[in-house]
Amino acid sequence: MKVAVLGAGVAGMAAAYYLWRDGHEVVVVDRRSGAALETSFGNAGGLCPSFAGPWAAPGMIGKVLKMALQREAPIRFSLSPNPRKLAWLARWVGNCNAERFRANKLRMQRVAHYSHACLKSLAASGLPVDFDYHEDGTLQVFRQASELKLVKGITQALDEYEVPWRFLEGDEVRAQEPALAASHAPIAGALYLPRDGSGDSHKFATCLAAYLAQQGVVFHYGARITALPSAGDRIEGVRIEGQSTPLTADAYVLALGPQAPFLLRPLGISLPIYPMKGYSITAPIHDPSRAPRAALMDEYNKVMISRLGDRVRAAGMAELKGYDANVDPGRVAFLKNVVREWFPQGVGIEEAQAWAGLRPMTPDGPAILGKTRYRNLYLDCGHGSNGWTQACGTGKIVADIVTGREPEVDLEGLTVDRYA
Repeated sequence: MKVAVLGAGVAGMAAAYYLWRDGHEVVVVDRRSGAALETSFGNAGGLCPSFAGPWAAPGMIGKVLKMALQREAPIRFSLSPNPRKLAWLARWVGNCNAERFRANKLRMQRVAHYSHACLKSLAASGLPVDFDYHEDGTLQVFRQASELKLVKGITQALDEYEVPWRFLEGDEVRAQEPALAASHAPIAGALYLPRDGSGDSHKFATCLAAYLAQQGVVFHYGARITALPSAGDRIEGVRIEGQSTPLTADAYVLALGPQAPFLLRPLGISLPIYPMKGYSITAPIHDPSRAPRAALMDEYNKVMISRLGDRVRAAGMAELKGYDANVDPGRVAFLKNVVREWFPQGVGIEEAQAWAGLRPMTPDGPAILGKTRYRNLYLDCGHGSNGWTQACGTGKIVADIVTGREPEVDLEGLTVDRYA
């Protein structure tokens, strides 16, 4: 069967790999000049199934409003009268309760841990895919004693989802991560999550794309998709700007991140996906002994710092302001200051490369996977800030569905039907 994968981000590339492995003829279409040049390019790098969970949580509404008052607010939003944004916010508010949070957290944990197992299997398979992968865990660090009141609720949730953890006090945190010895940041305590890891999603996607191209997978880069013409209950092709003839296939997998709703709306499919802008900086390591091994989550600033080979990446922020991906110098300066505070030696922070991207967020948290009302159109989108953590799992799930196999993960709450 010929399958067209629309989108060459990390989710699309994972789906393309599993479809190719199943013996399908695979074609990948993307508007950029190569793989993983948008949302997947500069994300935090953390492979953190332990953290996987919805942004919509009990108390989050008040927390967002409080954070917005901070001098360097991790979260910013505008209340401009955009109907799509306001509709997304209304759905998000409706999910900020204990019952909905628990259900959505369980769904995301189900996918995240499955995905981590898929990624580890792929990394160990001998494929020529080098993406600076390592498993040194995550330190969720609390700067202030007042923040430690969060620990009980966090660890109760981790226990419920059978995620191992250890609570460390100040000196124990520095013993776990020796590079913190020179840190200027206060440490009241930290949770250590040993199962988590780090890796470069852009390198993963580009290496995988290069390998798949050698195996005969066809890539159409610089191809802007304008429409998915349909007849009855089937998609007939992919219209690409500047091409008179649609690209045709037997099946189509949509993995277009924040752009997915625009292509689906004319087909009568409404996806509540809205972009959440984030920032990152990537700096070279000058002294490996003074750079982190574990990923570090600064809970107060909501900034994750991870090691990617000979580089350090710091990422964070959440801006609900539309589709503008321009880099704000003030946000970059803030990230640099956070890295300096934690790791003042060994990282060439003045040489840091800045990036901003749009996370495709659903209001309830889980991605949207699987079948649609069209018999040959499948979804692999809405991964939010967990795209790198979930990509291999969702790619495998969607490949199973396209191939006609029962997925190894329960799809309850993971399909578009939940919004019906």
